[in-house]
Amino acid sequence: MPSREFTAPETRPLRLRDVTVPNRVWMSPMAQYSAGPDGMPTDWHLVHYGARAVGGVGLLMVEATAVGPRHRTTSADLGIWNEEQAAAHRRLTSFIAGRGVVPAIQLLAAGRKASHQVPWEGAGQNGPVSVADGGWETIGPTATPIGDLNAPKEADDADLDEAVEAFAQATRMAHLAGYEAVEIHAAHGYLVHQFLSPLSNHRTDEYGGSLQNRMRFPLRVARAVRAAFPPEKPVFARVTATDWAAGGLTIDDAAIFAKELAAAGIDLLDISSGGAVRTREARTPVRDEVHVEFADTLKKASGLAVAPVGQIGDLARAAELVATGRADAVLMGRPLLRDPYFALRTRPDDQTAWPRQYHRAL
Repeated sequence: MPSREFTAPETRPLRLRDVTVPNRVWMSPMAQYSAGPDGMPTDWHLVHYGARAVGGVGLLMVEATAVGPRHRTTSADLGIWNEEQAAAHRRLTSFIAGRGVVPAIQLLAAGRKASHQVPWEGAGQNGPVSVADGGWETIGPTATPIGDLNAPKEADDADLDEAVEAFAQATRMAHLAGYEAVEIHAAHGYLVHQFLSPLSNHRTDEYGGSLQNRMRFPLRVARAVRAAFPPEKPVFARVTATDWAAGGLTIDDAAIFAKELAAAGIDLLDISSGGAVRTREARTPVRDEVHVEFADTLKKASGLAVAPVGQIGDLARAAELVATGRADAVLMGRPLLRDPYFALRTRPDDQTAWPRQYHRAL
């Protein structure tokens, strides 16, 4: 059993630039595929995120949100590429911040994983949607598809310039919307990760080949996002520690990338893994806290704050990871889908933590 000092990560603040997060239990971004065709948040998003904000997390990361129409995974993705969308997001950020929680948002360009069905329709994320059926042209480092999805166009210089500017524009809109932190999605086989991984990047120009070349586009994105966000607000990056596949990205590669991200002004690494190839092609282990050991390595390599995600479902263990310095925060996903008030379960009698509307139940 962990000692008593390991029982309250929810009471330890973390300061990142000028933003103070009130505790170390954070909500991981989890796509809802519930936006309107214009990419606007809906009532579902307000209720979904509002409940988790009431539930006591310190930072709430809104799901992967597309930086442009061509960068969506599905037609039901959230978007944040224009002022109308930013204004609609204010409905979320106002409520989240009103509960004393830091509103954050993950920014996404899907690359060759774009234009597929929502998970509960047809073949879901393995089901391509063609241009003729309402989909859109996808891009990637090369014209190689993943699984059964549409073959992407090999991104040329204009495509890469557009993608970098799309990340910058989305960052500006995130600030306008009231988000206090933004996260670059550089993992799970999406566009930024596609350039990093030798499993998806087969280019022979300055964006392919060596790790230094494969980092070129990801670092352009990182610098553009950092420059577009106010200097007092932090920028995170979700990174892949390993592809879990032969010939793929390794933890040694990820450590070099992490160090470069620190030099680009990134403030925190959200540690994950996999996604460059289909699950059946990778050797991903199924075990608790699979990314904690990687967080140790990447923290030492970069000097940045780290927050592992995945298979951390116990608050006492999350507290121990924070208290012993193995993590600066812990991102939780599925436990918060199952229970919006998961982060408050260790504080059943704390009237300062629970909303006063619920005090009669304490």
